[in-house]
Amino acid sequence: MKAASNALRRLAPTALTLLLALWAGYKLWDYYFDAPWTRDGHVRADVVPVAPDVSGFVSEVLVRDNQQVQRGDVLFRIDQARYAIALEQAEAVLEAKRAILVNADADLKRYSSLTTDVVVSRQRMDQVVATQATAKANYDQATADHALARLNLERSEVRASVSGIVTNNELRPGAYLTPGKGVMALLDTDTLHIQGYFEETKLQRIHVGDPVAVRLMGSSHVLQGKVESVAAGIEDRDRSNGTTLLANVNPTFNWVRLAQRVPVRIALDRADERNELVAGATATVEVLEPASQGDTSKARNRQAASR
Repeated sequence: MKAASNALRRLAPTALTLLLALWAGYKLWDYYFDAPWTRDGHVRADVVPVAPDVSGFVSEVLVRDNQQVQRGDVLFRIDQARYAIALEQAEAVLEAKRAILVNADADLKRYSSLTTDVVVSRQRMDQVVATQATAKANYDQATADHALARLNLERSEVRASVSGIVTNNELRPGAYLTPGKGVMALLDTDTLHIQGYFEETKLQRIHVGDPVAVRLMGSSHVLQGKVESVAAGIEDRDRSNGTTLLANVNPTFNWVRLAQRVPVRIALDRADERNELVAGATATVEVLEPASQGDTSKARNRQAASR
């Protein structure tokens, strides 16, 4: 009995160590293969290319690179002299067409009051009606030309379409711009968010509304957010369309298949934390259990282990 007790005491540490090793191995396996976290995360935002709608020389640039702007702020101006002259010409043509239309309306009213064929022939009446219709059409065309000239003059001032930050701005006065060609980028700060690319094997543990801990590379501060959405589909790189529009499937199949990465959109809880974000920056993203929301220390320790 004493010998068995001694043997049990000797085996107990070994058995305990083995159990701890198995438990640790299970936890490591769960963390690295099943737990919903990824180091493949990035800061994303909508970027609006800023391009003029009219051509001309840049007369004034009112923003500098990486400047915060509000929606409607003037970013730069194109020389307005040509468009101001075009507007004056359109106004003059419009006034002339209005005078012709007024005279044609008066003739039509006057001839319409003469109802008998003895006084006014049918041919003459038809000519008066056609003249009035032509004058009305010319007036409508002049009105449209005037509106277009006014719009071109307004569009010579290029304004911010959203609130955000102007970046990659190398525009200088004197540059000649053509319509539709982008000259700077406007990053919409209201759309800054985190995009985590999770392996498809981990999606079962990710649900919309789950709390998320985000740590930007080079920063120890943990940002809090929630799962906003999961991508509905990703590109199938093993399939394309052939010249006959039939499916062209890659005949090569690898026995070791890597899990696909699926984008998961993360919205931050606090809007002021967007000031810390730089679009394109790398982040580590961990989806927490709903009961673990606010457990920042646990998230920080687990994210530190992932580095």
